[in-house]
Amino acid sequence: MTPTTHASPGQDTVASLRAKLARLEHEAAARERQLERYAADLREVFKQERARAQELRRSYKATVLALANAVEARDAYTGKHAERVAAYGLRIAHAAGVDVDAQVEFGFLLHDVGKVAVPDAILFKPGPLSPEEEALMTTHPQIGSEILRHIDFLDEAKVVVRHHHERWDGAGYPDGLAGEAIPVQARVFAIADTLDALTTNRPYRVAVGWAQARQVIRAHAGSQFDPALVGAYDGVPDEAFARIRDGMT
Repeated sequence: MTPTTHASPGQDTVASLRAKLARLEHEAAARERQLERYAADLREVFKQERARAQELRRSYKATVLALANAVEARDAYTGKHAERVAAYGLRIAHAAGVDVDAQVEFGFLLHDVGKVAVPDAILFKPGPLSPEEEALMTTHPQIGSEILRHIDFLDEAKVVVRHHHERWDGAGYPDGLAGEAIPVQARVFAIADTLDALTTNRPYRVAVGWAQARQVIRAHAGSQFDPALVGAYDGVPDEAFARIRDGMT
């Protein structure tokens, strides 16, 4: 008869600990696999959300461009003005270290949306405007901001639309803001808008060259324009603006 072998208490304890450790390792491995699945799911959700956000931004920009083009369709002389001036504004803002997001770019594109309320006889008049006509023309920033009032994703754009004709010296419109009370995005845009106006043929005058436009803008630093931003604009070579314009023709 074979004698029965009994494990010592110490051996029982070791076996129990090994079994417990094995269970813990198994549970840890299962949790790790579960976390990996969660991480993979989160990555997929993030990719989908990012793709949806990008598509939404593209849709927003397409809508804004369509509206800007609808405004410009009335005026053969300013074709692609909104796109050029937006690109000039972005270039100047970058040189000045001014943060410009998509909403601000939309404001650059839609700056003249209020002109839909200005009669053609005034908008396309080849000569100087009468005081009454000038007063009506100067309402377009307010009208533009009203048009965009209920569009939430254009909140920052409305600032540019309303204030792009303010002047550094306070003599602008519609609110007569001066200096740094004018939103910086609108101060940037004012330079870009003038640059495009000077270098584009209009019914009442022919375009000037880049160098002459630069002289005009420099001459109005501290009166019409923020002098610091004019300094930043001066750091951008004429060739950079020429490339932007040429790429849109």
